[in-house]
Amino acid sequence: MPRITTNNTSQRIPADIAALLARASPAPSAFRLCRTLNLPELPDIDLYIERLGERICGQTLQHIRIGNPFFVRSFEPPLNNAENKNVESLRRVGKRIAIGLEGDLWLLMHLMVAGRLQWREEPVALKGKQQLATFEFPGGTLLVTEAGTKKRASLFLLDGEDALKAHDPGGLEPLICQLDEFSDRLNRGNHTLKRALTDPRLFSGIGNAYSDEILHAAKLSPVKLTHKLDAEERQRLFEATQTVLNDWSQRLRLESPDEFPKKVTAFKKGMAVHGKFGELCPDCGKKVQRIRYKSNETNYCAKCQTGGKVLADRSLSRLLKKDWPKSIDEL
Repeated sequence: MPRITTNNTSQRIPADIAALLARASPAPSAFRLCRTLNLPELPDIDLYIERLGERICGQTLQHIRIGNPFFVRSFEPPLNNAENKNVESLRRVGKRIAIGLEGDLWLLMHLMVAGRLQWREEPVALKGKQQLATFEFPGGTLLVTEAGTKKRASLFLLDGEDALKAHDPGGLEPLICQLDEFSDRLNRGNHTLKRALTDPRLFSGIGNAYSDEILHAAKLSPVKLTHKLDAEERQRLFEATQTVLNDWSQRLRLESPDEFPKKVTAFKKGMAVHGKFGELCPDCGKKVQRIRYKSNETNYCAKCQTGGKVLADRSLSRLLKKDWPKSIDEL
């Protein structure tokens, strides 16, 4: 049975509870669904990994403390097997952070929507419901927090490269691919561009925020179908994807050149359309529009991306009990 150190005492989790936690982990089939929630994406995760690598690569993971047992989604090997192991590598797996330890062990964290990392120079005493875990190193402590009541962030300890690959949805890395590879992924199904960009099986690390920015930069509608793209539009989308992700990666580095990221959010100052509903598009001066569905939202500029057509926001139309305008001229 795994031994997990909580914020107060060391306790053993019964085998039946451990099995339930393991079954709660996302299986590969879970990647069939495409969700576009505002979780940390490629530029943010890469910056986390870069700053974390500067602090823990080559260091010994001395101790793990768990504040919420449901953060841990694996039970074999036991989590305490990771203690007193040296950190040998870090990598991004989709939107997950993988910490490679000696002995081919991997700590895999998925921060989901509200999970965040903090670096403290001193030991941290876990307190409160938001503090999920600490990882203690000689030079400081990595603290994992999660706001809100829905605890979705997860931690796995995996044995071997094959176990790590089982958690990879297989998306193409958008910053190191070529146009033909990018086009091939788009052709794997006839989906809207928004869904295709945010599908982790197609592209790695792109979520709700940066997909909005990419589509705005490419001047393409979020609901245009992938099979309807011509060669010039595919080229535009490919170039916009690499430009937007590279630009934001550089911006985030410049904002905190040496510091560990302190405020990771999907709503960033300087974004053109994401989170800017009702504000003016920086390119044309028209108001940014949105499509809302469940807990998700797509932002776009009708003039720049849809030829002036305002896409139906069905949830808001039902609330207002009136027809949605067909063009920006009717607003």
